[in-house]
Amino acid sequence: MFVRLTSIRRNVLLLFIVAGIISYQWTRRVPVEQKRTHVGQGLVANSSQFTLEGKPFRILGGSIHYFRVPKAHWEDRLLKMKACGLNTLTTYVPWNLHEPERGVFDFQDNLDLEGYLSLAAELGLRVILRPGPYICAEWELGGLPSWLLRDKNMKLRTTYLGFTEAVDSFFHQLMKRVHSNGGPIIAVQVENEYGSYAKDTEYMSFIKEALLSRGITELLLTSDNQNGWTLGGVNGGTVIQTLRPPHIHLPKMVMELWSGWFDLWGGLHHLFPAEGSQLIVLHTEMSINLYMFHGGTNFGFMNGAAAVGLPAPKPMVTSYDYDAPLSEAGDYTTKYHLLRKLFSPYHTQPLPDVPLLRRRSAHQPLVLMQHLSLWDSLPFTGKPYRSSTPVNMENLPVNNNNGQSYGYTLYETTITSGGTLHSMNNIRDRALVFLNKHFVGVLDYTTLELPLLEEKGERTLSLLVENCGRVNYGITLDEQRKGLVGDITLNKKPLRDFIIHSLDMKADFVNRLQSSGHWKSLRHRPAFPAFLQAKLYMDSTPTDTFLKLPGWSKGVVFINGKNLGRYCSIGPQQTLYLPGPWLHKGTNQVMVFEEQEADGKIQFASGPDYGMTVDVQ
Repeated sequence: MFVRLTSIRRNVLLLFIVAGIISYQWTRRVPVEQKRTHVGQGLVANSSQFTLEGKPFRILGGSIHYFRVPKAHWEDRLLKMKACGLNTLTTYVPWNLHEPERGVFDFQDNLDLEGYLSLAAELGLRVILRPGPYICAEWELGGLPSWLLRDKNMKLRTTYLGFTEAVDSFFHQLMKRVHSNGGPIIAVQVENEYGSYAKDTEYMSFIKEALLSRGITELLLTSDNQNGWTLGGVNGGTVIQTLRPPHIHLPKMVMELWSGWFDLWGGLHHLFPAEGSQLIVLHTEMSINLYMFHGGTNFGFMNGAAAVGLPAPKPMVTSYDYDAPLSEAGDYTTKYHLLRKLFSPYHTQPLPDVPLLRRRSAHQPLVLMQHLSLWDSLPFTGKPYRSSTPVNMENLPVNNNNGQSYGYTLYETTITSGGTLHSMNNIRDRALVFLNKHFVGVLDYTTLELPLLEEKGERTLSLLVENCGRVNYGITLDEQRKGLVGDITLNKKPLRDFIIHSLDMKADFVNRLQSSGHWKSLRHRPAFPAFLQAKLYMDSTPTDTFLKLPGWSKGVVFINGKNLGRYCSIGPQQTLYLPGPWLHKGTNQVMVFEEQEADGKIQFASGPDYGMTVDVQ
């Protein structure tokens, strides 16, 4: 049995089980096989309704990504999902978090996928697993690890050997941790939205076989938008162009019923009407998956970027609130209560009571007491790399030769004249430019050149280049190398002989920096870029809160060594969600990396401020 998704509205994804072919028309379409053939075994789609264990089953699903929610809050969020009347949890699996270096796998703590699936089972929720390897999700490089891009010939999401070997290695580790055959998983999605990429007609068959050969016996499905529907699936090249009777008697599913939308830095916060989430359900008997039911947060440097239809990539904000039924901090919204009322009649028993909301705090402003300039932090970054020509982040000889994935890279060289500095559009994504540690300007996708004043003698030219987030959707995934990806010129002559410092700002670097004796008192204005730190004392068990940084420019916040995420004065997002479990009773270390300007204190709020809004109809 094959399944295809199709869309009838901009924010609707339908799943059709069609005569042995799986096809989507909203995200992607893939023909895949239904291995379970006995009635009453697993999720089956061979009549007008899904059946599960031989009984009619309407999927009322919602997406919550475990990697966007603190582990200590998983149970709270899933209980609220169940109390809303949903019966199925869907989640992506981020390859780039689970395999941060080639052959090094992490399924611990907040990446404990087994624990997450087990918790869903304990609470009586079924699961649709979306393991990728590509997931989109407004996530850095769509979930693909950046070390794949060390190969200059890499062709992501194809049957290129360098990619398929890496996928096989990851799936080998992932699938043995997935409780197939008797666990909560009722369906597994093959890749994601491939019809909008569609570079290799053999690729989807490879992914399908990679799942089947590792023991996946659940219903396989895919997801595609209307434009990608005719390109996404492969079954000997068979593609269903249209759906006509008698296919209307087969089960239908909205695989991604968008409850809201993502936000970009420099844009507005998107709001979807509360009533919009239920329109399709009100008029049909189809199954659904709310994307998102609870969005969570793009902690760290893991936000993606949008590029389709834009002159240059624009990064996602740190919050992934998504205007979802359950807010970023787990609060109930008007959408939640409307959906709970809507779903209640589909249950034979009364829905569970909604869990009590967790208390939040708004602490007194925290004054930053110490600072350390970027230049003084360099001894803690590891040995610098010398190269006659620029080297992109991914190909730096760091992290056990896996390159640098995220954060900043500092490129320094010596110049002996002024003139016109030109990026040749080889800066990915944004560079602060300094002469002898004095700021002279910014180079990015729109500003390609800067004038440098003439002075006698040698001067150090420094470019602090930030990876603002790799594109997560579209046909440019192979082009997502970061840092300096080619030559930059001074007076049309390529610069040479660079000293390169990797500033990925991982936890070990943050902890080394915090415990160093090099910090200076904030009696005088710090030289930016700079790290600033303070101690936050908690005299009781910490609760969730939000940080506010008015008067600051752009940077990153670290709490007890963990990267909370980016902030930026251009908005729309004005607060950062700080989970209570990231704090502890007693003294907590707070550190901020600020690029250009600091107010000197951090403020707190009990609720979020996502900035100016725009309604999306």
